Amino acid sequence: MTSARPATSHIDDVVILGGGLTGLFCALKLAPRPVTILSASPIGEGASSAWAQGGIAAAVSDEDSAAAHAADTMAVGGGLCDEKVVRLMTEEAGERVRDLLGYGVPFDMDLEGRLQLSREAAHSVNRIVRVRGDMAGRAIMDALVAAVRKTPSIRVVEGYLGEELLHEGRLVTGVLARRRGDRERLAFPAHAVVLASGGIGHLFAVTTNPPEANGQGIAMALNAGAVIADAEFVQFHPTALNVGQDPAPLASEALRGEGAILIDSAGRRFMEEIDPLKELAPRDVVARAVFAETLSGRGAFLDCREAIGAAFPDRFPTVHAACLKAGIDPVREPIPVAPAEHYHMGGVLTDANGRTSLDNLWAAGEVASTGAHGANRLASNSLLETVVFAARIAEDIQNQMPNPRTAHWPGIDDHIQEPTRRNEVEREAIGMLRRAMATGVGVIRDADGLTGTLAVIDALEARCKRRSIRNMMTAGKAVTASALMRRESRGGHWRSDFPQTDPALARRSFVTLKDVEAAVAAARDSEVGRAAVARLARDGGDET
Repeated sequence: MTSARPATSHIDDVVILGGGLTGLFCALKLAPRPVTILSASPIGEGASSAWAQGGIAAAVSDEDSAAAHAADTMAVGGGLCDEKVVRLMTEEAGERVRDLLGYGVPFDMDLEGRLQLSREAAHSVNRIVRVRGDMAGRAIMDALVAAVRKTPSIRVVEGYLGEELLHEGRLVTGVLARRRGDRERLAFPAHAVVLASGGIGHLFAVTTNPPEANGQGIAMALNAGAVIADAEFVQFHPTALNVGQDPAPLASEALRGEGAILIDSAGRRFMEEIDPLKELAPRDVVARAVFAETLSGRGAFLDCREAIGAAFPDRFPTVHAACLKAGIDPVREPIPVAPAEHYHMGGVLTDANGRTSLDNLWAAGEVASTGAHGANRLASNSLLETVVFAARIAEDIQNQMPNPRTAHWPGIDDHIQEPTRRNEVEREAIGMLRRAMATGVGVIRDADGLTGTLAVIDALEARCKRRSIRNMMTAGKAVTASALMRRESRGGHWRSDFPQTDPALARRSFVTLKDVEAAVAAARDSEVGRAAVARLARDGGDET
């Protein structure tokens, strides 16, 4: 158990790590039980959910059903979806959408006051609940932030980055967090901890995620002894704007749902010869096709001129603004696109109530792996999974602790400071990590690339002292080691040296810290690993 100065002598009932959709929704569902939300950024900021453009998938029309939604989800999941989890998620979708309406989310309605639905890739019917075309994530977050700010049972502590889980053996007892701008870390003891810290996007050089999505939660759980599931399955969005921005702006899949097509620089519609569903094929298929066009030098472009045309600014204002900022007019010219890390299907293993393999630790959202997505996430199921399991966690905690304690929160300095500037060695190490992950653990992988990446991350970690940066390295190793262990291609995991799907491997993967460390040791001692580290020393300087 790691020691640090306690934030207060009080032990919280519940500490939620993360101020995105998962954390806020869970806290609201726990009300009036006292809850503390720890967030490195102001709540609602630095959250991938706020950037979600598509919306929430939910079977809420008379022409649809939870069973049909479940079938579509499992068809895309590469044979690895947990059917029980998928069915309860799709069955609870309508109730969660009604919750969000109750919190004031302005979902699009038709003239008769019914939810207006759209369609995205691999859905058999229109079932995407949206806000002004591509503004669902921002609208949902704005509504929940307002609701949380008005709820007296929720204490929001902003400007604190969670770095470790306090634990005694397998019993989690709180969170160790560092205030931005300070070296000192504070302990936040709790009877229940909920990980809601987001995904891993910024472990990769090109991502659509905010910088706060950097694998902290996975590393914290792994270091405390938790099981990580399906970490190799990373979804690359096929149509990020290829304009050199970090993070990469997203050209929503809803554009293709409205009829936009993918072309190369000569105007050839290349998806016609790859999949019968063309632009609406599953994301992994489209991402590999776009990646291949980019590698060939022909380039890839999203052409919205005929399908959307002059209506673009009104129907997709977020994408339109991003295009204009990059000097592109999508009404009159195709949008250059490339695959970017977008979503992690893997994460901390949980059951249907969000319980992890550690006592008193729950997880939901992108940091968790519920089994709902399998090897490949169905479009717009991410926000749905988040609210469904955040609500289930709240209910489970209420059942575990039926008598909430009275809130007693002594003052704590949560004035957000400027983050401590990373030193040059740390900045270089993070940049090298992101490039290594993009090259070796990207859209297409092989054994040598994965082995070399593991050895390089291990060498980079030795350069870093700050816990938060070492956590990034740990998360990167977990993803890479899991990808090396799965010797087949399935869903979001594609191996050029094992291009076929192996029916014998139609099972989820599970790793612990011991498994990851063993894979790293083997990579470090291999010829490929030694060569990769030698190149790192030559190109990136000596270890410090």
